[in-house]
Amino acid sequence: MLKKIVLCSLLASPALASEDIADQYPASLLYSKPVEVIPHVFSAIGATAPSTYENAGHNNNLSFILTGDGVVVINAGGSYLLAAALHAEIKTLTDQPVRLVINENGQGHAMLGNSYWADQGVKIVAHIDAAHEFEDRGGQSLSGAENRLQDRAQGSRVVLPNETFEDVYRVPFGDMNIQALHLGPSHSPGDIVVWMPEQSLVIAGDIAFHERMLPIFEDTITIDWLETWEEEFERLAATYVIPGHGHPTNMAQVRRYTRDYLVYLREKVGAHLDAGGDLAGAYYVDQSPYTHLDTFEELATRNAGRVFEQMEFE
Repeated sequence: MLKKIVLCSLLASPALASEDIADQYPASLLYSKPVEVIPHVFSAIGATAPSTYENAGHNNNLSFILTGDGVVVINAGGSYLLAAALHAEIKTLTDQPVRLVINENGQGHAMLGNSYWADQGVKIVAHIDAAHEFEDRGGQSLSGAENRLQDRAQGSRVVLPNETFEDVYRVPFGDMNIQALHLGPSHSPGDIVVWMPEQSLVIAGDIAFHERMLPIFEDTITIDWLETWEEEFERLAATYVIPGHGHPTNMAQVRRYTRDYLVYLREKVGAHLDAGGDLAGAYYVDQSPYTHLDTFEELATRNAGRVFEQMEFE
């Protein structure tokens, strides 16, 4: 009953996260201990802050599913040691072996832990664009992790997935229907979601944000992200959402802070453009409704500038 009460609370409103909250699980490199979101689906919720030595690079969600015939891990982790710490937690919950790791995109915190899982002989799968991204930028991601994490990056190296897919990858074992889906362009190349239709749960990765501000990268095309959201992601009509960052929640909350934020920012920048505004002025468009989000200070002005540069030529 207690678990149901906690889950209902999470789904009703976003749990407030903060960059100032200390490590929630000092006994482990993990920022927080894995929690069971629904039966057999767990997630170790990362800090909603930039990757630091203090949080050991655990600033995204590391999820896993107990299928009855092996464990599926979603996100390899941001380092060898972080992946090892997640594996240690899995072993306390089940005797099932980890049989598959799915990288949700090509960023370092999704893929640098591949080095650990590969050493365990675990199969690693990713979208083809994520694999290309990691192949091209993995060395840069590794260098950044080594600079930030220092000794906590020990053992990490660039390891590419064993297998890639373009549209759908169906987990070929266990008692559950688990699908990795590429819905279309969104936050970064090769972003995927993991969909469990019978449970109405989506592990949404970085297509969906709600407790921290979403980042708009140089190759993040916001109009395409919105199209993917409205034409594909919303159609899932998931009851439960585990986002890439932040606590488990529902579709209404991730819609409010992802889709609605993108629409809002594009409207503000569009009005600025219509008034003859320039790039320098675009950095200061009003984003006050979102100041409470973690990483607002790091990302808001950068997001506005990148949206301006895109919309200037749309």
